[in-house]
Amino acid sequence: MDERDLRGLIGRVKSGQLSRRAFVQRIAALGLTAPLAGLMLADNGVAAADLRTAYKPAKAGGGGALKLLWWQAPTLLNPHFAVGTKDQEASRIFYEPLAAWDAEGNLVPVLAAAIPSRENGALAADGRSVTWTIKPGVTWHDGKPLTADDLVFTWDYARDPATAAVTTGSYRDCKVEKVDDLTVRVLFDKPTPYWCDAFVGNVGAIMPKHLFSPYAGAKSRDAPQNLAPVGTGPYRFVEFRPGDIVRAERNPSYHLPNRPYFDTLEMKGGGDAVSAARAVLQTGEYDYAWNLLVEDEVLKRLETGGKGRVDVVFGGKLEFVLLNTTDPTVEVDGEKSSLKTKHPAFTDPKVCQAMNLLIDRKSIQDYIYGRTGRATANSVNGPERFVSRNTSFAFDPARANALLDEAGWTKGPDGIRAKDGRRLKLLFQTSINAPRQKTQAIIKQAASKAGIEIELKSVTGSVFFSSDAANPDTFPHFYADMEMYAINMTQADPATWMLQYVSWEAATKENKWQGRNIARWRNTEFDALYNAAQTELDPVKRAALFIKANDLAVSQNVLPLVHRAEVSGVAAKLVAPRSGWDNDLAFLPEWSRDA
Repeated sequence: MDERDLRGLIGRVKSGQLSRRAFVQRIAALGLTAPLAGLMLADNGVAAADLRTAYKPAKAGGGGALKLLWWQAPTLLNPHFAVGTKDQEASRIFYEPLAAWDAEGNLVPVLAAAIPSRENGALAADGRSVTWTIKPGVTWHDGKPLTADDLVFTWDYARDPATAAVTTGSYRDCKVEKVDDLTVRVLFDKPTPYWCDAFVGNVGAIMPKHLFSPYAGAKSRDAPQNLAPVGTGPYRFVEFRPGDIVRAERNPSYHLPNRPYFDTLEMKGGGDAVSAARAVLQTGEYDYAWNLLVEDEVLKRLETGGKGRVDVVFGGKLEFVLLNTTDPTVEVDGEKSSLKTKHPAFTDPKVCQAMNLLIDRKSIQDYIYGRTGRATANSVNGPERFVSRNTSFAFDPARANALLDEAGWTKGPDGIRAKDGRRLKLLFQTSINAPRQKTQAIIKQAASKAGIEIELKSVTGSVFFSSDAANPDTFPHFYADMEMYAINMTQADPATWMLQYVSWEAATKENKWQGRNIARWRNTEFDALYNAAQTELDPVKRAALFIKANDLAVSQNVLPLVHRAEVSGVAAKLVAPRSGWDNDLAFLPEWSRDA
């Protein structure tokens, strides 16, 4: 990187096109330190303050149309039912939390008047309560005022088991009480170091009581606003065709001055990641393309078109393989992959370890992801204090074969292993996407050398990530032996992320497959570590507990592949601040276009 390139990067940070975090990561890749990167920015007039101060438009509106392309089309617009990222992002256009996570992993206020702290008296020293105050004057899109009653309702709505909200884990273990019309107090029955779960980030959307209260509990899926949202966000609802398109218009009563810049917004769904990348980077048909899970060499070729750029932001996103701990071939009480069954292979740690050794992560990084991903052995890949140094990965088919021998799986005449009359044949599913299909092929080829027969299954993304409880091909149903996808740790803390491994979050027919533990992995030691971390106020001890929990999960169930960047296609003149710790659209009010 020469001086010209460096000044270009600094210029992008100043304009809000590149986050400070992404700049520091790029500088660190050159062997320079993060403090030095910070000094470079400071010397060029970029302060360490919230990058939202880079917003330039002097008035709201006038920006014309903002065209977004999500190649996995949203299917609903209720953030508390949003299983897939596509539904979370579409909902974020309309609904807002009290606070969001910025690119540095810090909390910044959205609907809150300020972030609670010990200094301002809103955060209790004993970790048992936090007080939130809403900004005055915020209104819903229908003109009614946002009040503390809406926060209390949102808490009650999300925690109710009959609602079957995917966010229930964030609201179940607290109590919310109204202090006054603009203030609530969140109470915990024990010291709670992660007090900023409820009402924050992608799980924190506030819902209008006056519209959703008639549909609370068992009636939750019947609410008209599940498909026609009324929120507080920068854009108001115009039209939604599930699986196709979302249209919105500027909210003239938005609570931030001079925002939003664009007059209309269109989120188009469908297609694939390559066509989405082409539509921004090469043809300029769209302003923004989400989640460009495309080989890096392809992205580099498309960038030469000059219509847009690839924006890479690292946060907590992980591409991984889950091993089913239940048996997808047996049906119990009308339910496959039932908790009442055990997987014939993956309940043996040696088989899981063997599978881990059959994944060539370095090749996956080098030949598929390039600059957009880093091979990893960890489930938690940030912030730095939570990252384990105890794990490692290796590609070792010989050792994998030895472990399978020790586990009693012997090779037959055709080279396929079997035990107790059952062949080691596995169904491996994921969504349709070129990098994932190539990753599947790499793993299948290596597994065959160890006597494991793998059948590959690819499901259309809009189906695989659907919230449809009746569709057996969605990833929470997990009617396969292995499955691969990515999720994003959209809070700069592992507390919510680690819920995907706790026993009580298992996705089942009873909870309409809304539980976060998709593999139905159950481990009492992990549960104990998680519970201990939930009350440990010492940040060093708490980080150590999460590291131990990470090490346990990756040793028995989850097979991390790549720490993925948030990769987007951005039109040449679009200013689109993003955070790797929150939704892509978390800072949508700050988006604008250079003249």
